[in-house]
Amino acid sequence: MNSFRFARPLAVLAMGGATLLGALTSAHALTNPPIRVADGVEYMCGGTGKSEMAFMEMVAPRWAAVLEFGVNRADRGAFPANVQVSVRDKYTGRPVMRATADGPFLVARLDAGTYDIEATVSGLTLTQTLTVFEGSSSKAVFQWPSNFDFVAAAAADSGTMLAGAAGKPVVPQVKAAEATSARGRQAAAASLDQ
Repeated sequence: MNSFRFARPLAVLAMGGATLLGALTSAHALTNPPIRVADGVEYMCGGTGKSEMAFMEMVAPRWAAVLEFGVNRADRGAFPANVQVSVRDKYTGRPVMRATADGPFLVARLDAGTYDIEATVSGLTLTQTLTVFEGSSSKAVFQWPSNFDFVAAAAADSGTMLAGAAGKPVVPQVKAAEATSARGRQAAAASLDQ
C-alpha cells in the first residue's frame, strides 16, 4: 500500500512531462519549412533565420541534393531572394525540376545521376554540374558576385525605369485622393484627350 502512495504522484509527473514534451515537439514542427513538390520531385527551401538555418543543416544529409545560395563576401545566410532553379539531366537535357528558392538552402530528393543546375537571380544565371549518388548527399554552392547590382537588375526585369546616377527607381505615383475622386478622374481623362 505504501508503494501506491508514491506511484500516483510519479504517474502524474510522467504524464505532465510527456504532455509538455509533446507540446514542445509539435510547436517546433510548425516552424519547419514545408516540403513541396515540383515536377514530381520533393524539395524544401529554408534557412532564413539562425534556427531555420540550423534545421536545414541538420536535415541536409538526409536529402540527395543540397543547394546553397549566397552572395560573395556577404554573411552566410544572406542570399538573393527568389532564386529560379532549373535542374536538367546532364546527358539527355531532360528537364527534371523547376522551382523558386525562397531561402538560402534548397534540398531536393533527386534520383542518382548527373545534373546541370541553373540558378538565376535578376537575369544573372550561375550553372553547376552536380552528381548525385545513391544513399548519400551531394552539395552545390552558388555564389553571386558581390558587385552585382541586384536592385537595378530587379528593376530592369520589372520594367521600372531608373533615374540619374543615384539609381533610384522612378515609379509613377498617383495621389489616392485624386485617383478616387470624380474630379480627379475627369482631370486625368481630359489630360489624355489633349
